[in-house]
Amino acid sequence: MELFFQQLLNGLTLGGVYSLVALGLTLVYGILHVPNFAHGAFYMAGAYVAYWLMTSMGLHYWLAMLGAAAAVAVISMLAQQLVFHPLRHAPELHDMIAAIGILLFLEAGAQALFGADFHRMPTPYGEMVEVFGLTTALQRLLILGGAFGLMVVLHLFLTRTVMGSTIIAMAQSRDGAALVGIDAKRVTLLVFAISGALAAIAAVLYAPINLVYPSMGHLVITKAFVIIILGGMGSFPGAIVGGLIIGLAESFGGFYFSTDYKDLIAFVLLVVILSVRPQGLFTKGAH
Repeated sequence: MELFFQQLLNGLTLGGVYSLVALGLTLVYGILHVPNFAHGAFYMAGAYVAYWLMTSMGLHYWLAMLGAAAAVAVISMLAQQLVFHPLRHAPELHDMIAAIGILLFLEAGAQALFGADFHRMPTPYGEMVEVFGLTTALQRLLILGGAFGLMVVLHLFLTRTVMGSTIIAMAQSRDGAALVGIDAKRVTLLVFAISGALAAIAAVLYAPINLVYPSMGHLVITKAFVIIILGGMGSFPGAIVGGLIIGLAESFGGFYFSTDYKDLIAFVLLVVILSVRPQGLFTKGAH
């Protein structure tokens, strides 16, 4: 039973990270209606910025996280203004190709600046602690609290503030939002900033128990796409629930079957669930 709860904790930790990344991806998809393949590079960039701030500038972990969130929010907004905005009237395929271009550009930049080696991100929360009889790294508890706390804050922002309501309105109908006087450009920039910040925070939370390297965003973003398809394209609750399902399935699947097939579980689940419910677990616009 102890091993079961250990895997449950690991699954919730992993699911929390996946959900944060998927939420940022869902926000952008709701506005652009185009999968943002560059989101994985924003995740990677957040880890590298925090790593540099801690190792070269000597900043504390939390300050480095805030710095990474701010830096990636700016990078994300620049991507919108310089790349996606000029393509707003082009076919959707152009946006997808442009997003892949941003991904390759940021990865090449990271490799040029930091090399292709793997880096270990320092953390002040590396010690092991015992909670309810379970022994785990304090960083895992930090991921759990940070990820789910951020989801609650984002939910409150989207549902209880005027700016949040405008984001939801634009995600549901861009033309309708424009008709009632919502500034589409401003809202789109805000969405990209939030999306980038979420990816960066997720990376900084998870990197200390993983590693920092140029292609670290590949598998995470692939699974984030699986999650938003699984949860329902454009659905915010779907992104959270889908992330938790994938995280728990990977944790238990890797433990009870084999870690060799851990990364395949997400795609098997996608096929199984979509064969039963093709529209995903939630429909777009469910909040």
